[in-house]
This record gives sequence, structure tokens and C-alpha cells, in this order.
Amino acid sequence: MTERKKDTLKKVLKKIKPYSAEVLVSSLLTLVSVALTLYVPILIGKAIDQMIAAGKVDFAGIFRILIQIALCVGGTALSQWIMNVLNNRVTFQVVKDLRNELFSHLQTLPVQYIDENPSGEIVSRAISDVDQFSDGLLLGFTQLLSGVVTLIGTLIFMFSINWVIALVVVCVTPVSFLVAAFIAKKTHSMFRLQSETRGEQTALIDEAIGDLKTVQAFGQEKNMLAAFDEVNQRLKRCSLKAIFFSATTNPVTRFINAMVYAGVLLAGTFSVLSGTLTVGVLSSFLNYVNQYTKPFNEISGVLTELQNAIACAERVFDLIEAPSQTPDANDPDPEKLIEGKIDIRNVAFSYNKEKKLIQDFNLTVQPGQKIAIVGPTGCGKTTMINLLMRFYDIDKGEIRIGSEETRGISREKLRAGFGMVLQETWLKAGTIRENIAFGKPGATEEEIIAAAKKAYADSFIRRLPQGYDTEIGESGGVLSQGQKQLLCIARVMLCLPPMLILDEATSSIDTRTEMKIQKAFDRMMQGRTSFIVAHRLSTIRKADQILVMKEGKIIEQGSHEELLKKNGFYAELYHSQFAR
Repeated sequence: MTERKKDTLKKVLKKIKPYSAEVLVSSLLTLVSVALTLYVPILIGKAIDQMIAAGKVDFAGIFRILIQIALCVGGTALSQWIMNVLNNRVTFQVVKDLRNELFSHLQTLPVQYIDENPSGEIVSRAISDVDQFSDGLLLGFTQLLSGVVTLIGTLIFMFSINWVIALVVVCVTPVSFLVAAFIAKKTHSMFRLQSETRGEQTALIDEAIGDLKTVQAFGQEKNMLAAFDEVNQRLKRCSLKAIFFSATTNPVTRFINAMVYAGVLLAGTFSVLSGTLTVGVLSSFLNYVNQYTKPFNEISGVLTELQNAIACAERVFDLIEAPSQTPDANDPDPEKLIEGKIDIRNVAFSYNKEKKLIQDFNLTVQPGQKIAIVGPTGCGKTTMINLLMRFYDIDKGEIRIGSEETRGISREKLRAGFGMVLQETWLKAGTIRENIAFGKPGATEEEIIAAAKKAYADSFIRRLPQGYDTEIGESGGVLSQGQKQLLCIARVMLCLPPMLILDEATSSIDTRTEMKIQKAFDRMMQGRTSFIVAHRLSTIRKADQILVMKEGKIIEQGSHEELLKKNGFYAELYHSQFAR
């Protein structure tokens, strides 16, 4: 067993440890169940020996033995039922804890991890891999322990009956176990590849469903189908390979065990004929041979399933152990955030450390100022917003809000100080009311309606079938892009934090509504430090400061009129939009 597999098994056992009491009771019941099961062949052998010959049958003795057999079978059934209940409980508690830990850890992962890994792959680890792990864990609980105990018990009984024949059985049957272990070792890498390919397929499906309109708009259905078919074929090949090799275990072990049974039957028959064994004892011995070989078949199947479970568990633990974002510092006085003064000093940042983006960035923003950021695509406008919100941490320099450096402020409190409306809208499955109150769950009906009116969303909401109680699907369902953006604006209108970030906040709204929203924004931004990222320069004329960025640096800075007088890059951008 590799170090990685050993490490994974230790982690699994650690997850099971809180449920040690249930595992202990289940283990004791397994012992009871196996002991009663193994006692039955002795009783059957005794019953056979009560039938010596025609006219010499002890019916009273047989009846007593049948009652004992019935009690043993009943006790076995009850023990196994309780044992299965406990095993299921432990398995699904462990799975619940694992999923809770995984989902909780997802909330702490840096945005960079989410950006760099397909969402479908992450979903596959949280759903499919955990399911596969639970199946293997449950199988291990129900069959592995009982199989081992049965092997030990049958050995004791067989050696007590006839140690010579028992020794032959012991010497031959481990061959089947060795074959099973060899195949299980070979199939581990196959099951891991199967799990990884399944995650790749899930990511592709998630991508195809999420971007279905784009796929159809560009007529890429055939290409998407071809890509899916390629992944599907790879999944089929690696799945068939893993299942084929693991499926050979059972026939091989059954064949070896059948040969053992035949050998014991032949040897036992000669012993009966020579008078050293009775027919009843031989019958008991053959039952024990069956009982002894059966766990080899079960354990061999369990081992192959466990390989799959361990491979899935490795992927789940890889996600759980992915580095979290840097820990939060102690919270400062919240009043310092409300001041809204921002100092950005000598900041440097790059997504890819080999490719520089923002270098030596400096900016001072006074409380209540309206700052616009413009520039060509890829110049670092949205990156600056990511750094302000600490979605990414800066590589060098510092960003201060009031007197506090942002890395000394908890992310929750820092982000609560900003209201954010992005070009890319996000709505959750739920009612219109729940989506508006997402940032302020305790908001009253009056506050929600007032925020919707300020965002000019109230009129279209009231035209919906159930008004504010209308259920919308994930990402807004049938709402238009403009309507979804209005709801996102209403969400910020409801919270009204001390600082605002508007990143192309009206990009999907018609010009007439945009003019109204702009007035609402003007009212909302009064006395609040605001950052506006815009491509349409007509929306930022009233900004106190306009930052013109290019290749991660501020190349021009000033008011609209001042920048036009400079006749530089901003003037070129402006005239290109408003040229006659």
C-alpha cells in the first residue's frame, strides 16, 4: 500500500472516530451474528446423526435441535438488522460531516482557486466522489468485519473437527485472497482515472448547460457534442477497464474455492468410509468450508470497491486540504470603515507571477469622492476592484481604509463596508423578495419595496405572476438581463453601505432606464466613497476624479474637463465614442 493510500485511510478513520460507540456495538453484534451462524452447522450435523437408520430416528432429539436452530437463525437476523442500521447511520453521518466540511471549506477558498478550477469538477468531488466513497465505506462496514470474523470462527471449528483436512483448506484458500489483493492493487489507478474523467465530464456538462444560449447562438452544438462524446468515450474505456479487471476477482476466487470444496468432500468421504468421521460431522465440516470460502469472495469484492472508494476519498480530501485564504485579523472599530478614506500605496499585483499586471499603483481617495476608472480591456480596472474587496491579496504595498490596512480588517467587515453592482449579475433560486434582501435578510417589506422603487424595479416586479413572491430559478430564470441587473441594484439600494463599487452596473439596461438609474445612483453616492468602472464615458462626466489606466498603471488622472484639455489618451477615448 502506498503512503498516499495509507494517509487517506488514516483520514477516513479519523472521520469515523466520533462514532466509535456505534462502531463498537456493530462489531459486537457482528461477533454474535457470526457465532450463531457458525453454531448452526454443528446443530445440523447433530440432527443428521440422530437419523442413524430406518426405524432408528430420534424425533424428539431432532425437534429439540430444530428449536435451537430456529433460535440461532432468529438471533442472527435480529443482530444483522440492528448491525445494518448502525452501519448505515455511521456511514451517512460520516458522509454528512464530510460534505459539511467540504462545503464549509469552499467558503474559505481564495477566489483564485475557484477561477482556476472548473466548477463542474468541484461539484463532481462534492457529489459523485462522496457518493462513491459512501458506497465503499458502507460495504466495508457490512462485509469486511463479518468476513474476517467468519474466517477466524470457521478455522476454529474446522480444526476442532479434523485438523488434517482443515490444514489442507487453510493452505489452499489463501491463493484466492492473494489473487484478489493483486487485482485490487492493479485496479486502484484505474478507479482514480475513472473518478477524474467523471469529474471532467461533469465540468463539461455544467459548462454546456450554463452557456447553452452562447453554444446555440454560435452554432456549436455539434462541436460540444463531439467534445462530450470524446470525454464519454474515455470514461467508458477507463470504466470498462476498471470494472473488467475488478470483475475477474470473483470468478477466480470462486473457482479456487470450488476446487477446495471438491477436495474436502473427497477426503471427507474416505474418512467416513474408514469410520473416522460420521456423516453428520462431514456435513458440518462441508458447511464450514462453505462458510470459510464465502468471505474470500466477499472480501475480494469489498477490496475492489474499497479501491474505488479510496480513490474518490483522495480527491475529496485534496479539495478539503486545498489552502484556504489567509486568515482574518482582529476586527477594527467599524467607524473607521465608515470614514471612507482610501489610500493605495505602491501596490503591485499579478495573477500570474511571471506576467506583471499592476505595478507601483498609488491613489488617495477622500471620503465621499466619486472615482471613475476607465481604460482599455485588460488594463486592470476590475483587478483593482478585486484588490479593494480582498478577493485577491496584493503582492506588495498596502491599501488603507481610514487608518486601517485592509489586511488588518476581517473580510466580512471589509466587504460589508462596500456595496457592489457588477456587470455579471448573480441571483439565487428563490423569490424576488429573498433576492433583494440577500444582503440584509432581516429587512422589512417596506424597506424591500422602497429599495426596488429606487432601482426602478418595482413596476416590472408587480407585473410578475406573484409579484415579490414570484419564484425565480438559478441565475434569474426567465428574467431579462436588464431585469436581473435592476434586482442586483435594488439589493445594494437596500443595504446602502458607506462605500460603493459600480462595475458596468447599467450595461444591460436600456438608455431611458439608465438615465433614471443614474439619478438614483447620484442620490445614493452622495456622501459615499464610490468607484465606477465604465466603458461608456458619458456616465462618468460628474466624477470627482477619473483614473485612466493602461497596462496596470494610472497614465492620466483628473476631472472630465481637465483630461479633455490635456488632449491625451482619455480625450482620444472620449472623442472615439462621441465623434460625429
